Amino acid sequence: MLNYVQINVLELDRSAGFYDAMLAPLGWRRHSEGSASACWGLQKPAFYVVESDAVRPGWGMISFPGNSIPAVRAAYEAAISAGGESVSEPGASPSMGSGNYACQLRDPDGYVVEVSVSN
Repeated sequence: MLNYVQINVLELDRSAGFYDAMLAPLGWRRHSEGSASACWGLQKPAFYVVESDAVRPGWGMISFPGNSIPAVRAAYEAAISAGGESVSEPGASPSMGSGNYACQLRDPDGYVVEVSVSN
């Protein structure tokens, strides 16, 4: 299990708004925000964004668990409304295994973000 993940973003307010919108349907909440960082998690901080001019997206993907198909759909729609760009719409994802339902987006800094649930 990971302790936490941190990514660099160009504009904290823009990225924080995106992750607030996308993570709320998944039950995640913002735990804290500083002048150049914010963090989210279910019970404790696990995902951090830090404002930096050293953003280099494209290194991989961040995947957040959904607890239901409606939660995956709600996270996708909230993320699109908050400035995300669709990579793949919510739907069955057989390449990830039987019963997997997922969507993928690009956040405002170009990072690929997935939300998925396995039934």
